[in-house]
Amino acid sequence: MLEKLKRFFAPDDGGKNGRAAMAGGAYSLAMTAVVLAIVVVINFLASALPSTWTKYDISATKLYSITSNTKAVVNNLEDDVTIYWIVQSGEEDDVIENLLAKYDSLSDHITVEKKNPDVYPTFAEQYTDETVANNSLVVECGERSRYIGYDDIYVSDSSMYSYSYSTSFDGEGAITSAIDYVISDELPQVYVLEGHGEAELPATFADQIAKDNMETQSLSLLNVDEIPEDASCILIFSPSSDISEEEKTMLADYVAAGGSLFVAAGPVEDGVLTNLYALLEDYGVEAAEGVVIEADREHYAFQMPYILMPDMASSDVTDSLIDENYYPIMPLSLGLTVSGSASDATVTELLTTSDEAFSKVAGFDITTYDKEDGDIDGPFALAVDIEHTSGGRIVWFASSDFLADMYNAYSSGANNNLAMNALSQLVGETEAMAIRSKSLNYNYLTISDSTSSLLKVVMIGVFPLAYLGIGIAVVVNRRRMHNEAA
Repeated sequence: MLEKLKRFFAPDDGGKNGRAAMAGGAYSLAMTAVVLAIVVVINFLASALPSTWTKYDISATKLYSITSNTKAVVNNLEDDVTIYWIVQSGEEDDVIENLLAKYDSLSDHITVEKKNPDVYPTFAEQYTDETVANNSLVVECGERSRYIGYDDIYVSDSSMYSYSYSTSFDGEGAITSAIDYVISDELPQVYVLEGHGEAELPATFADQIAKDNMETQSLSLLNVDEIPEDASCILIFSPSSDISEEEKTMLADYVAAGGSLFVAAGPVEDGVLTNLYALLEDYGVEAAEGVVIEADREHYAFQMPYILMPDMASSDVTDSLIDENYYPIMPLSLGLTVSGSASDATVTELLTTSDEAFSKVAGFDITTYDKEDGDIDGPFALAVDIEHTSGGRIVWFASSDFLADMYNAYSSGANNNLAMNALSQLVGETEAMAIRSKSLNYNYLTISDSTSSLLKVVMIGVFPLAYLGIGIAVVVNRRRMHNEAA
């Protein structure tokens, strides 16, 4: 029987089936070879394409991407720039390698050269006296150069407030800043006003100013007859006493002549800085006495009505934050009221409170967050942008504390980014604006007080009760089915 089945399924055809099988096998082998050859050719051609065409960034912080700001700087290059990558063989950082490949492919004026310290042990000594770690960089154009240490690319910060460390990747910001530096003959000069008890610039803000290739100098208007001609911007930060009428006149004339003014000034213990805020009155903006308190729980954080979460209006200063869903925090702010724009300027309210906000006239002596007789009704602006017809410009933040490192950390860097966007616009360095470090840690999630209360109710009350109800329903249903079956 078995033999009959074999003959039935494999009848003798004089060897034709065997030859057909061999022909089919040869055809399959040939097709496999052709497909493999095509795959090899495609891979070869793909490897020759720029990395920007073949690699896609799906990381949450766009760690492997190049911003439009960098592209603007690189596309304007007229001189050749060389980026030296100082690294031993086998110690290359993958993220840095990918980033350098993107710069190399962006412009014919950029060349990336790897320098192995084992082969060139004294190469880095001509650029820095520091101990050079693997994956450090040197950017050079002609006689100008800048050294970028590995610690400047992967930046670690310790927080005295949360007792933790945070790490961020600042490769793009550091490299683009270095390129902008080596191709620039003159750097923007930012004069920091002094003589009125001003606080020192917060460390994070000061470091960002330096990274963005802005040079800072101190300026006392009491010692000069006029504001220096090379001033790109005057920066007034957290004064504790008022300026004189003469200083106010000098600053007003400076803006009217096309100058730029950056101000971060909030409430002080002795009322309002009359002469300083008189600069705003010339443009129909008045400062209310006291400290702004929010009555709308959607507009303050940490259950503290004086730590404000304002609404942002679209502008060249705020758009990058709005697009990325970042929100600044404004603590201890004065309320600004815009009564109308002057004929020679346009006033834009950048940050605003809710309609329920009010100003506590008691200022730092407040004993309650409730509204009392004499308190001033809102809403208020907390930051304004004034553009003079002469080209002069003022960006004014009504808080002295919003740039403090603590509040900047609470806002996930939004406060510092907002200030740097404004300063970059004022000095005219918009192409290199807002290239900030990319966090390798989780960002703070800042939510309003009302949202916090709602989450507590849902997580502590609603969910447990819902699960308990479901459990009771399941038990009752099972008992009913058991009784029916019995």
